[in-house]
Amino acid sequence: MPNEPAEYLFGLAFALHLSFESSISNSNSLPEDEASQPTSYHAQFLTTKLLITIHFHKQFSCLHLNLNMRSINRCIFWFLTLSVNLVVSSAFTGTYGVNYGRIADNIPAPESVVTLMKAAKIMNTRIFDADHEVLKAFKGSGIEIMVGLGNEFLRDISMNEDRAMNWVKENVEPFLPGTRIVGIAVGNEILGGGDQELWEVLLPAVKNVHNALDRLQLAGKVQVSSPHSAAVFATSYPPSAGAFKESVMPYMKPLLEFFSQIKSPFYINTYPFLAYISDPDHIDLNYALFKKNPGIYDQKTNLHYDNMFEAQIDASYAALEKAGFEKMEVIVSETGWASHGDPNEAAATLTNARTYNMNLRKRLLKKKGTPYRPKRVVKAYVFAMFNENLKPGPTSERNFGLFKADGSISYNIGFTGLVPSSAKSFITMKGFGSIQLMFYTISAAALVLIISL
Repeated sequence: MPNEPAEYLFGLAFALHLSFESSISNSNSLPEDEASQPTSYHAQFLTTKLLITIHFHKQFSCLHLNLNMRSINRCIFWFLTLSVNLVVSSAFTGTYGVNYGRIADNIPAPESVVTLMKAAKIMNTRIFDADHEVLKAFKGSGIEIMVGLGNEFLRDISMNEDRAMNWVKENVEPFLPGTRIVGIAVGNEILGGGDQELWEVLLPAVKNVHNALDRLQLAGKVQVSSPHSAAVFATSYPPSAGAFKESVMPYMKPLLEFFSQIKSPFYINTYPFLAYISDPDHIDLNYALFKKNPGIYDQKTNLHYDNMFEAQIDASYAALEKAGFEKMEVIVSETGWASHGDPNEAAATLTNARTYNMNLRKRLLKKKGTPYRPKRVVKAYVFAMFNENLKPGPTSERNFGLFKADGSISYNIGFTGLVPSSAKSFITMKGFGSIQLMFYTISAAALVLIISL
């Protein structure tokens, strides 16, 4: 047994280092989807190594200077607080998420949806409101959730910060930290849409929500954003020609300036499916589906694209660069492929939906960038969790689900349907993640040590 408390601390830190190293090394033996999901844990591991180095060379110089026990306790408490915050403040675990739309009267209860997501190792989800029953169901699941502030609330929220504060206090603050709310999407597809009054109130609403979070000391944990549709672009082909519409720029630029200040990414809803059905005579279906094809060549950048998904993302990067925001990250807030459609939506088939979503999942799990931004790992929320039988519009709108209303799979891309309730506890533990579980266990042991000192 070590004789000095400081030796306990060094042993604890060294064990933490070895445990993270071992867990990440062992991830190479996991199936590809499981090994690829905890990207944020890899970052936590590297940051923790750095913290340990800094603390033991500087803060923990008390090993040689015989500082009193109160100083040691302060050092450890500061270290553990920062380390735990690294886990809490993660904005997107891995690269794969799913939109959990609920415009339906026949889909599973939220508790069953949580079980389903955990079985599929889906660690990121986005809902389009802040339904309290859904937020309660996700408590303790470890799944990171982005809530939505609907378009219908924007005018009211934009009027003053108190109204934004009331919304955050009612729909976000009470559920933290048990439910891992990591973002608020303020509105959806506002700029470029038909209601120009909403264009004008979007930025004030975004600012008021962020300021409310800031006053509640939640701005460092809950990110504010606003997803856009392709309607914000004047051009997107070839990718280097990507540019925002002149009519949108007076509203887009100040919004991007604010997001740049608060370190929020640019969220874009990207649908090769919609692009293809709008112009099937000039777009190669294989190019839209990630299948083997000649691809396109962008003469300006000398880059080759073999799939439309990456080309659309790089068009967003090109537009941001032209607007003066070349360092902003692009995250795909929606993408997917319908499995059934109207006669004029011939590409909406079960086979095409399976092909797109299977290839998309494989592509995301590679944790790669795009041709134009090779160091920016692509992250995306797939649309959608379920077929939603009450959605208006063409038949395709009701058939984007990875799962059917009863929780069974719509088609096989490696997920399983709902499992018996007897397996729920196992799924919960597995979904929590061995690295995160180990981290909390060691942190708890450290806190006990601090108390005993």
